[in-house]
Amino acid sequence: MSINRVIISGNLTRDPELRSTAGGMPVLGFGVAVNDRRKNQQTGEWEDYPNFIDCTMFGARAEALSRYLSKGTKVSIEGKLRWSQWEREGQKRSKIEVIVDELEFMSSRSDSSSYGGGMGGGYSAPAPAAPAAPAYAPAPAPVVDASSSVYDEDIPF
Repeated sequence: MSINRVIISGNLTRDPELRSTAGGMPVLGFGVAVNDRRKNQQTGEWEDYPNFIDCTMFGARAEALSRYLSKGTKVSIEGKLRWSQWEREGQKRSKIEVIVDELEFMSSRSDSSSYGGGMGGGYSAPAPAAPAAPAYAPAPAPVVDASSSVYDEDIPF
């Protein structure tokens, strides 16, 4: 048995490119930068080393997302790895890319205004007219007085 799943979180390195297959299926291509944190042996300081990952998404969701994604948008992606090989001008080439199954925006629209894209709180099928704040804001936690005693019948589950 083998498992081919990957989850990455990072920023888009370029504006996405929407194309279509010969059969008319939308194909969205974009890149994501993901930092790898390592300790520099000479200075002893922690440094970020970027990894640039090519991503591809297929279907109607890819077409819909193309309107909301732009360079700099922070996203979380779940998908699978695919290795491709081809020959160009007599040279063999290959690459590994992520085939995207799920995409989640990690920043709100107001946060992303500095880099021109994104939408907060949504998953891969964003609403056409999204509010400026995330649609799924968590409710504030209740304040508990630690000096009072709590009994089993006070617990709601």
